[in-house]
Amino acid sequence: MTPAPLRILLLCHSFNSLSQRLFCELRARGHEVSVELDIADRVTEEAVELFRPALVIAPFLKRLIQPSVWQRQPCLIVHPGPVGDRGPAALDWAVRESEAGWGVTVLQANEAFDAGPVWAHAGFAMRAAAKGSLYRREVTEAAVDAVLRAVANFEAGGPDGESPARPAASTWRGPLPQAERCIDWSKDKTATVLAKIRSADGHPGVQDELFGQPCRVFDAHAATPDAPDASPPGALIGRRDGAVLRRTVDGAVWIGHASLAGPCGGKAFKLPCDLAFGAAFEALPAMNVPLERASGEWGEIRYQEFGAPGARVGCLSFEFYNGAMSTAQCRRLLAAWREATARDTRVLLIAGGADFFSNGIHLNCIEAASYREDDSAADESMRNIEAMDDLAEAVIHTTDRLTIALLRGNAGAGGAFLALAADEVWAHQGVVLNPHYKNMGNLYGSEYWTYLLPRRLGDEGAAALMAGRLPLGAPQALSIGLIDRCMDVAAAGFETLAITHATALAAAHNVEQRIAAKASRRGADETARPLADYRLHELSRMHRNFYGFDPSFHVARYHFVHKLPMAWTPRHLARHRDGMNAASAR
Repeated sequence: MTPAPLRILLLCHSFNSLSQRLFCELRARGHEVSVELDIADRVTEEAVELFRPALVIAPFLKRLIQPSVWQRQPCLIVHPGPVGDRGPAALDWAVRESEAGWGVTVLQANEAFDAGPVWAHAGFAMRAAAKGSLYRREVTEAAVDAVLRAVANFEAGGPDGESPARPAASTWRGPLPQAERCIDWSKDKTATVLAKIRSADGHPGVQDELFGQPCRVFDAHAATPDAPDASPPGALIGRRDGAVLRRTVDGAVWIGHASLAGPCGGKAFKLPCDLAFGAAFEALPAMNVPLERASGEWGEIRYQEFGAPGARVGCLSFEFYNGAMSTAQCRRLLAAWREATARDTRVLLIAGGADFFSNGIHLNCIEAASYREDDSAADESMRNIEAMDDLAEAVIHTTDRLTIALLRGNAGAGGAFLALAADEVWAHQGVVLNPHYKNMGNLYGSEYWTYLLPRRLGDEGAAALMAGRLPLGAPQALSIGLIDRCMDVAAAGFETLAITHATALAAAHNVEQRIAAKASRRGADETARPLADYRLHELSRMHRNFYGFDPSFHVARYHFVHKLPMAWTPRHLARHRDGMNAASAR
């Protein structure tokens, strides 16, 4: 007999990628899920009183759940560490110490941090990657596995019988101090430098110095071994794609982002190194590389080809930090797309990053413009969205071959609609999409969404999706027609499988007919309503967002960039407060 669906409250510090994935997975299994942000004890108590959940699950918290809640009903904590690990920086330590394997534990809340009965756990092999990348991929997959088993155990009446009632060995470790992350450029090898920066990626960064300015550094990548260089360890020796190349004792590392207070009115936040350091960055020698190059040579954009002559598949991939696309990045990607379309291919793939396909315009770069003389956040917002539109338009206008967007990672806002500019969208089962804009200060959005979305969902379906503002798992997105293929494969195997399917498509007997049919449809659509008209309509609404009397977008952007805590839970997430809204209206 199938258990009845549960009422589950997700209690989160923020509705991050893991929380969104669990939200989608639990709803897909029929559970009634609502979300409350951990703002204050009384707010959480009120949420429990209103929703009366059978179970509270905390995917991402920064403080203890109060006894008035966990003593009332079971509260399960998702801890990104194996059984017995305790503390707020579990993954930081694991990356810093280059652990071979790690895990996720789901345990019951009590009076201490990470010390309650274990309900389920799952392990995974560590990958040489930044903390945030591990969190979004391996940790998230393990958490989904463990949480779903914990929920099944709850429905069956108790914790996982294979787990101890409490951790057999308890290891408490506090925050990883900067002293443990500090880089000694005169002694540290490349692997050590990468481990230190990757352990702090996302937050808090590694305290360091670039161009003589104190800063925190993020987004590190190994450089390909090259010819001997006379520069001493620690020297800055080149620039590429907004990143600086810094010598180590046995090689070099690319550092893509830094935060420092100077350029931004005393407010430090992450920026690409070219924006953060300006003229000093530009004085370094450029070390540009071609799109087609060895796999170990770092760069944000790469092009590869597969398949037999006459049935070739091109793959243009781009890996932009946290999925944000600045004006400069959009322009570089547009140039790369044009170069790729000059090649003799039947299918052209556009593949975003492994963690994020794209999240649209770059809010941090827009924020930085507000501190520059003769510039403004509104002006940079318009430049950025125009550059995004130019890229989407180029993809739409590519009618001489089939185009496919590969979602190796999550997609949100303008990034989700950039994917829809391709003929087809393929994703793996772990991808989460947020195809809407309103959560960012009621932003209207562009990227030709008013053309692309109704083609797939119809006018009513498009309106409902944009108004709902909820994340969609790839299986759900497939079921409503938002994407075209959801492959039942883990993220690590998705790209290889997708290229296999794409090469078969390029060699299919009817590929030329499909290309002709798509070109014919594009021509008919253009006759019915020119693409330029959609763009004019969207940008006129965006102009109002950027320059109009309502500052909601700029306020929301400022809060996002500076990581200010939420003052309330958005009502589209806190469904348990719908009754309060109705009562207030009466």
